[in-house]
Amino acid sequence: MKIITIANQKGGVGKTTTAFNFGAALSQNFGKKILFIDFDPQANLTAYLGHSNDEGITISDLLTQFINRSHTDEKAVRSAINRNERIKADYIPADLSLANTEQLMQSALSRETVLKRFLSSFQLFREYDYIIIDTLPSLGILMINALSAADGIIIPSQAQKFSADGLQALLSLTDQLRSVLASGLELYGILTTMSDNTSVSRYMIEAFRDEYKDKMFDTVIHRSVEAVKSSETGNSLIMRRTKIGEDYIRFAEEFIEKYGE
Repeated sequence: MKIITIANQKGGVGKTTTAFNFGAALSQNFGKKILFIDFDPQANLTAYLGHSNDEGITISDLLTQFINRSHTDEKAVRSAINRNERIKADYIPADLSLANTEQLMQSALSRETVLKRFLSSFQLFREYDYIIIDTLPSLGILMINALSAADGIIIPSQAQKFSADGLQALLSLTDQLRSVLASGLELYGILTTMSDNTSVSRYMIEAFRDEYKDKMFDTVIHRSVEAVKSSETGNSLIMRRTKIGEDYIRFAEEFIEKYGE
């Protein structure tokens, strides 16, 4: 089992689109057993996955019980796991109450590792090949938990100057976590997203490669209106036989070649 956090402190870089379609490609094209965890109060991944049960158990409910040491057994955790049959993957949804849970975490014992301890407490999580955590665009306690729980991080980033500026803060945070928490968190790589066929985009991709070298994935995700349609309909890009869908399949293949089991 590998736990992968998809993160960038900047919004609008295709983070949730990457989480969903990367997981869909791992499931559909490579036969991996996937669990998504939506760790963003905005719950964009939850919506992307087509979740509509407002009465269902969310990651916020589970973590609140865990922090308060309420009765949370494996049966309760299983009941929070939903299924998306279109991409044959499981997920734990989020909702706005995760923002309240973030406040609760602030006073919790070992607040940086709540999610890590939760995931390690239940055998059922080991049934998955990959757990993919989608995060909010912030460097707060939710992000720290998502990074602390992960084996590695993937950073989607546009090939633009202001995106490069935000990368440094996130990379600095991962370095601090390794030092302070003795974490084995690995930077799997930076994934270029929303690339277009312009000289500026090509220049920035080369500049990124010069700066981050082997930390950059070879795959580039191109800009496409299909990504917007996909988020609105909940259909994975890989099933639409589009250029961007092929990009995500290539990315999943590259990831497996480098880090897969």
